[in-house]
Amino acid sequence: MVPGTRCEPLARNKLLSPVIFHDGRLVQRPTPLVALLTFLWLPIGIILSILRVYLNIPLPERLAWYTYKLLGIRVIVKGTPPPPPGNGQSGVLFVCNHRTVLDPVVTAVALGRKISCVTYSISKFTEIISPIKAVALSRERDKDAANIKRLLEEGDLVICPEGTTCREPFLLRFSALFAELTNRIVPVAINTKQSVFHGTTVRGHKLLDPYFVFMNPMPTYEVTFLNQLPKELTCKGGKSAIEVANYIQRVLGGTLGFECTNLTRRDKYAKLAGTDGRVLSKKENA
Repeated sequence: MVPGTRCEPLARNKLLSPVIFHDGRLVQRPTPLVALLTFLWLPIGIILSILRVYLNIPLPERLAWYTYKLLGIRVIVKGTPPPPPGNGQSGVLFVCNHRTVLDPVVTAVALGRKISCVTYSISKFTEIISPIKAVALSRERDKDAANIKRLLEEGDLVICPEGTTCREPFLLRFSALFAELTNRIVPVAINTKQSVFHGTTVRGHKLLDPYFVFMNPMPTYEVTFLNQLPKELTCKGGKSAIEVANYIQRVLGGTLGFECTNLTRRDKYAKLAGTDGRVLSKKENA
């Protein structure tokens, strides 16, 4: 129903419950002026996003840092990241909150070196064009654990234990599998600013996510590297995997000023799309 009298939208802090999950690509409410400006920006944004995506694919991360600046992508780095692993040493596991599909790529640019990442339900096209090695998790515990261990033996690894992105200042529940596999854990707090388009979707085409991120006039990433977890706060120090995961969630939430929740990836996709969020392969679709 549309009221007959003019009404102002209710402020978020006056809602009966917080808005945690929502879909759609537009960041701002499409008033006539905003809609006009968005349509005028659209052709420029499309060209700019294609340049931003494909120009950086073949470049080393140290060079990508400068091309990001030239193309209007802001990456603000805080904290001191650990050095690359030495010979015979396993890599560091960077545990990040999840804001966009590009979080691992931006983390690699912030580090200035090649790393790998594991993720849920990445589209095959996104996996192909990713400038860093991206491995899809299968949701089979033993298989995923073996893949994570293998990648850590090869070097540094990024994982987002929420399993999906969250646009609002909330953190979803962290999966605890990663905590069982290494004691070299560095929490990484990531925040983003997108002024025109959201770079995430539930019901849309996921392969377009990186393009929508880079269609914003000046997408901004703030990456904060926290201290490596001391041994006594890891599983090797006697903590359970769930305790480690919950502790990292609280630390990241405190750093970002986000609220921790017990909601999961399954909750998000069930509420917004009525699915469990998997990107099915051709064999599964058959």
